[in-house]
Amino acid sequence: MIDLQPAADTVARIVGGVRDDQLTAPTPCTESTIGDLIDHVDGLSLAFTAAARKTPLPGGSQAPKPSASHLATDWRERIPGRLSELAAAWRDPEAWDGVTEAGGQPMPSGVAGLVSVDELVLHGWDIAVASGQEFNCEPALVEAALGFVGPTVADKPKGIPGLFGPAVPVSADAPPLHRLLGLAGRDPSWRAPA
Repeated sequence: MIDLQPAADTVARIVGGVRDDQLTAPTPCTESTIGDLIDHVDGLSLAFTAAARKTPLPGGSQAPKPSASHLATDWRERIPGRLSELAAAWRDPEAWDGVTEAGGQPMPSGVAGLVSVDELVLHGWDIAVASGQEFNCEPALVEAALGFVGPTVADKPKGIPGLFGPAVPVSADAPPLHRLLGLAGRDPSWRAPA
């Protein structure tokens, strides 16, 4: 069992620090703006809370393509609450047992928990670096995400559409976060255009 609360708190802080004029700014995810990723975080919070509780999402588990245009005016208040619910749902040991569903895909519950960790760490970094904010993550969460991403990328080195781009070469002695970013198709040195 992994405590998602530190990652949820970090992402909540980062989301709350995004200015309205930054919502259309580019991110390391080349096809997504900051606003698109914030909408994605909003949706994944609901989806993976439902996966932890093993309950269906109202309206089905296939969310529309993330878009800043979906963000309601209360997103800065709503998303931190949903992130906190996500972390609370995964604190239940039963959340990690059995089989669940996320994004219309059945999967072992433990894998869904690791996907939740990975999504929070990666998109927390994406939004932070794109909006000029600090990103700090507990080493145990980075290691958990690496444990999920490493084998996944080893099977599909050219990337997984919708999840990861092709791996970016990173030094073997780079910090764990940089290795995770590289495996997930991100350049750890990416910075927002001036």
